[in-house]
Amino acid sequence: MLKNRVKEMRARHSLTQSDLGKQVVVTRQTIAFIEKGEFSPSITLSLKLAKALQVDVNELFWLEGEKEDEK
Repeated sequence: MLKNRVKEMRARHSLTQSDLGKQVVVTRQTIAFIEKGEFSPSITLSLKLAKALQVDVNELFWLEGEKEDEK
């Protein structure tokens, strides 16, 4: 399962789901589904999210069980 820190990183930038969605050209609902782990974004969308949130894509997304510091 793909895990992520989209919600945490979005909050650090004081962005709403709508704000982030507009930056990466998806709906607020798509951002919500990604944050809840109900939708795995494409590689392209993952890279756009990482760029918008100013983090490396590997810091934003990882496979369950691959990080020692999983939350």
